Amino acid sequence: MNSPLPIRRALAVLAASLALAACTSTPPPPPPAVDTTTPAQRMAAVQAAAGADDKELSVQPLRDPQVDDLRHVATERREAGDLAGAAEALDQALPLVESDPGILQERAEIALLQGDWARAETLARKAVSLGSRTGPLCRRHWATVEQAHLARGEKENATSAHAQIEGCTVPGIKRY
Repeated sequence: MNSPLPIRRALAVLAASLALAACTSTPPPPPPAVDTTTPAQRMAAVQAAAGADDKELSVQPLRDPQVDDLRHVATERREAGDLAGAAEALDQALPLVESDPGILQERAEIALLQGDWARAETLARKAVSLGSRTGPLCRRHWATVEQAHLARGEKENATSAHAQIEGCTVPGIKRY
């Protein structure tokens, strides 16, 4: 006759194994990487994307002297570290030339420096819709959109915006 002892022993080992297995757990997922990019570093990336190439087609609008004065004030304030003052000067210029993609871009860049990612993206996208689809200004628009997405951790959207930057480069006319 078969003894129930080996079956009991097997069940005891199985129960102990299950109890031990229940005590183990998988380690928690690592915390998401903290993005330590500063607004100034994001702005530097926008400026680098714009580049400077005199062999490229670049469209520049004519500007109202009052708007140019406000842009100059904004530049001075920005260089002095007064981002709120720079934003205020550009906010005064915007109603005078609502459809100027350059002013919109400058204001978007101030928003980027202020860490206002949503406003930076909104202004840059508006500038894209109103401006030229080529040249350094076009690249600044899309680089601003890209940086706003990166700042919010939206990598797929940032990749899509980055792809638009390449389309902004159109060689100028070669004259012989």
